[in-house]
Amino acid sequence: MFCLHADRKSQMRQQSKRNRKEKGEGELTILHPLCVKYPPSIKYRRCFLTELIKKHESTTAEPLDELYDTLADILNEEESTRCYKNYLLPTGESVTLSESEAIISQGTTGLVTWDAALHLAEWAMENSTVFSNRTVLELGSGIGFTGLAICKTCNPKAYIFSDYHHCVLKQLMDNICLNGFAVEPETIDLIQTKSEGQEAEGMNYQQPKLIVAELDWGSVTEKQLLDLQTDVIIAADVVYDPEITLSLIGMLQKLSTFRADGKPPEVYIAFTIRNPDTYHLFQAELDKVGIGWQIIPAHSNSIFLYDTQSNITILQLFI
Repeated sequence: MFCLHADRKSQMRQQSKRNRKEKGEGELTILHPLCVKYPPSIKYRRCFLTELIKKHESTTAEPLDELYDTLADILNEEESTRCYKNYLLPTGESVTLSESEAIISQGTTGLVTWDAALHLAEWAMENSTVFSNRTVLELGSGIGFTGLAICKTCNPKAYIFSDYHHCVLKQLMDNICLNGFAVEPETIDLIQTKSEGQEAEGMNYQQPKLIVAELDWGSVTEKQLLDLQTDVIIAADVVYDPEITLSLIGMLQKLSTFRADGKPPEVYIAFTIRNPDTYHLFQAELDKVGIGWQIIPAHSNSIFLYDTQSNITILQLFI
């Protein structure tokens, strides 16, 4: 009788341990407060939770009812065209984005986060002195991942997000606010940047100061760019089409005008090489207009989940 009782107590302890483990796995993943508040896509949550339950069933452990209940709730949810993605930073903070479910939506590819943006953010965090206490202009910010990661980890003095598509700009501003930063109530045209910035000096901005600007590479003038007094310029995944590439280089030529302190901005462009011909065209056009370039060595830290087999390169440009 004693042995049976001891065996029963041992079984109960083991089951209790398994239950705590299963509950812990749920709370660290699909039931994490961040995921509950800002849920990933329905498809992702359904697949993840199904696999988690299968994993427990394969060990002869009964999954918690909470996991079954959560899966049932997800199966009853209506499909959506939008979802949230949460990216954990080395500081313990996170970047939360509202993203499109589709790669192309509303006539643009700018409503999702691409691998080059994740790659560039990793490099920036490993080289934070490039951005510390400096004014940064990001070209083609999309929905904001790289800039938000830099603002939360690299201590820039000011950060200017820029894009052109009106749907992208709206989602970008929503994501900036979602991450606890204050921005102008409307997107601003570069012509108005200087005066509006002066009017907003008394507002209670979090540091760094964040600006969202509508930027048309083809029509922006040298003076408008010079007025920004930018120290660093970055971009991710903006070299993918020959026509866009030529517009980008034309704008970089305008940026080559020296600032009042006589120093041109540092420029870093990250992109996935999908078509080698487009990549070589970009390099050839840079050479043609006298913009120097060098390949930045690969960084050592791997923080975010993306296809590490992708051919992603960062070029430093000398304008």
